[in-house]
Amino acid sequence: MRAPRIARRPAVAALGGGHGLAASLSALRRLTNRLTAIVTVADDGGSSGRLRQEFDILPPGDLRMALAALCGDDEVERAWAEVLQSRFRGEGPLGGHSIGNLLIAGLWQEIDDPVAGLDMIAALLNIKGRVLPMAAVPLVIEADVIGADPAFPDEVSVVVGQEAVALATGVIGNVRLIPPGPPAVPEAVEAIAAADHVILGPGSWYSSVIPHLLVPDLVEALADTWATRVLTMNLVPTEDETLGYTASRHLEVLADHAPQLRFDVVMVDPTFAQGDPHLERYVDALGGRLMITDVRMRDGSARHDPLRLAAAYAEVMGL
Repeated sequence: MRAPRIARRPAVAALGGGHGLAASLSALRRLTNRLTAIVTVADDGGSSGRLRQEFDILPPGDLRMALAALCGDDEVERAWAEVLQSRFRGEGPLGGHSIGNLLIAGLWQEIDDPVAGLDMIAALLNIKGRVLPMAAVPLVIEADVIGADPAFPDEVSVVVGQEAVALATGVIGNVRLIPPGPPAVPEAVEAIAAADHVILGPGSWYSSVIPHLLVPDLVEALADTWATRVLTMNLVPTEDETLGYTASRHLEVLADHAPQLRFDVVMVDPTFAQGDPHLERYVDALGGRLMITDVRMRDGSARHDPLRLAAAYAEVMGL
């Protein structure tokens, strides 16, 4: 009997965090079941920050969002996705906590292995793929910010913590991880090595995308892979980190943090590419080709449309 067509779909590794990675995963799960999400673990705000501080664990929030994004489309799978994302109401100790975050934290309490715990939840949810943390230890983002103190607009301040960096006024310069050069989760390196396609982005540039390029094992794996490397750009500059940035400025910042890294395809929505005369030159400098394609929601909001994004990824993969 001929094997189902889905079994011959490409292996894909998708790197990022937050809503950006969730959008990419929502598109990719329509194309393949051989999908690995590699998720940043530097969040220190909200429910994730509270659990991280109390239990000294990886922040579960971005991992939870990736798991929810990989749930399927039938009624039961969508119900599970909603349960994972829902939060306790009220002002008590549980108020604001995501149910999915507590599920992950509870499993990690019983199984002292973050990857095994996430694999158990993936099996429970029957998700299309695998979710991995990019590192096995919680990370802290540290950034140099010019003009963080309005009284001294030309001075550089060091801002510590993902939430603080996102909320900082001024211009973000270099970002670093604490501890520096953390080891990657071995399964994440293996997923990149085994992939046919690797997707980076979209997402908050300094707190979701660039952190992956500060993990030496991941950068080495990305540089050595035979996979097609795709950089998916945001639709607009984000108000918290890259306000006023052009698409080419995003690429410049990325290259500053990982000058050795090259991409085969840089995917940009036409509304973000418009009026950026330097974009093609910056894409050439990264060794890739510029793919301008409509991936925005049809209502015009600054969100990726999963179906349009899936069609764009399918074109890149030759599906």
